[in-house]
Amino acid sequence: MAYKSLFSVLTDPKLAENVLAHGIAIADVIDAHLDVLCLGVDRSQTGYYYAGANAMVLQETINRAQEESEEIEAKAIDVLKSSGIRWGTDTGVAQLADIGRHVAAHARFSDLVILPQPYGENRGAELEPVVEAAMFEGQTPVLVVPDEGAPRPKPKRVMIGWNESSEALNAVRAALPVLTYAEAVHVVVIDPPAHGPNRSDPGGLLSQYLSRHGIRAEVDVLSKTLPRVSDVLMRHASDIEADLIVMGAYGHSRFREAILGGATRYMLEQAKLPVFMAH
Repeated sequence: MAYKSLFSVLTDPKLAENVLAHGIAIADVIDAHLDVLCLGVDRSQTGYYYAGANAMVLQETINRAQEESEEIEAKAIDVLKSSGIRWGTDTGVAQLADIGRHVAAHARFSDLVILPQPYGENRGAELEPVVEAAMFEGQTPVLVVPDEGAPRPKPKRVMIGWNESSEALNAVRAALPVLTYAEAVHVVVIDPPAHGPNRSDPGGLLSQYLSRHGIRAEVDVLSKTLPRVSDVLMRHASDIEADLIVMGAYGHSRFREAILGGATRYMLEQAKLPVFMAH
């Protein structure tokens, strides 16, 4: 299935231009429609500091968020109006604790959600729940794009992080329209189990599945020579000069990954190239 409906959420005007550049490039190549939600976020967290607040204080936070959403939309329209693609924008205001509902309502009717990296310097607290809402509540694959680097709507070399999980398989299935563009697809397996049905041919069944879609893949079996799986994946992506990483997201609970760290969190924080994720 081709992607025909792309979606993005903008909550920070400083990140808007880069995200829109990737969305426009993809929409142009595959003739898709790009919808953009320009969201003003009320970060005051009702329930924490409003014990004695009056209505004027409450209204002020809403007004500020509304102005923010209008500023983001104006910037988005300025970029999109000369793009040559089909597009639409919408605005909204959401409290930080309720942002997932607004994102999921749009994402669930999209084929792919394009978002900025949620971690790093000068990143708002709302970016992480936006990514999670798109994948979990919206049940839509997400392309997380880095701050630097030109858009690559037709990636030539794609790396798949493969660990036999249902999350990884869902990501591969969702990425099939992208994988068909690739000249080389690397299925990366790190420390495959010594026992199990696929121990003699790790990644073999996935390669067979991809070949039936006309995608030729080679399997790279690696040892975990660095402390984190994400470090090994990133180093290999650099070694093969990958344009895109495809992987499953949140194999553990989101709470556990937020507290203890995990491959999903580290990849979203460290990746210097786009990461395609699904749960």
